[in-house]
Amino acid sequence: MDRRKALKNTAMLVGATLSSGTLSTMLQSCQSQNRLDWTPQFFTEEQAQVVSEITDMILPRTETPGAKDLKVDIFVDLMFKETLSPEDQKHVLEGYEKFMAACEELHGKSFLKMNSDERAEVLKKVGEETNTFVPTVWGSKLIPQPPLDFYRRVKQFTLTGYFTSEEIGKNVLRFDPIPGSYKGCLPYNGENIWTI
Repeated sequence: MDRRKALKNTAMLVGATLSSGTLSTMLQSCQSQNRLDWTPQFFTEEQAQVVSEITDMILPRTETPGAKDLKVDIFVDLMFKETLSPEDQKHVLEGYEKFMAACEELHGKSFLKMNSDERAEVLKKVGEETNTFVPTVWGSKLIPQPPLDFYRRVKQFTLTGYFTSEEIGKNVLRFDPIPGSYKGCLPYNGENIWTI
């Protein structure tokens, strides 16, 4: 075998080796685009993917971390499992089915197959149609609270998980663990006392 042919075969072998790994990675990344890196506790895998995408639509990454960056979707899943009564859990799962039906009705495809504009349109429409919290006066509800729909619950838990996370509390919002300063011995000059 001459040297030229050996170099050519070696180059082809190295090229095939490098490109097969790259091709394999590309194909894998296309298939696992919507895969979760966590195991849902309440939702099925597909439902959890939808919840994950909804949380990202509610709080996307900008100059601040997004909901997915802080793993708020895991928090939402856990909140559905741990804090809702069995009746409310059933209502949420029924609401999920209605949500997916609204996606099919509006765009003829599932939420995961929509582009971001279509997703935003669906969330806007569903948000306008779903019930909200009833009005209260000094913490007393004026009328009984009907169970919140799927989207309203996801939004509620998303905002709660995001704004109570350590990352947001310490690095985005203003944080003072001990507000104000304590001054124990102040001279009293006859002025009025402080109100609460």
